Amino acid sequence: MRTGKKTTVAAIAVIAAAVILYLGLNDPTVSPAPRCVFKMLTGWDCPGCGTQRAVHALLHGRVAQAWGYNAALFVLVPLAALYAWNPRRLRPLLHSTAFMLAVAAAIVAWWVGRNYCSSL
Repeated sequence: MRTGKKTTVAAIAVIAAAVILYLGLNDPTVSPAPRCVFKMLTGWDCPGCGTQRAVHALLHGRVAQAWGYNAALFVLVPLAALYAWNPRRLRPLLHSTAFMLAVAAAIVAWWVGRNYCSSL
């Protein structure tokens, strides 16, 4: 691994650790955590809404509560970890048009579905 890439990986790891530490120690529902601008403007959840609360719940062993906050996290985190672990093997799949369209469709379905179900 080249030095520049090692530095980038180390920086990402430090930032991720800091975010995890912050979310582990501070409850995003009561702390001055950043709020979703889309939700503040429209009242609707964006695809990422609830991620901070979900990570906080996971760090405290509340898996069901985390699922309720943002179930997409349970798909995206393992996918990101797989990509970080072996990017060469996954790059052709992740950069394919079919995969990108499938991810876009899944994000739109998640976005519409979570707002529709919450309005029932």
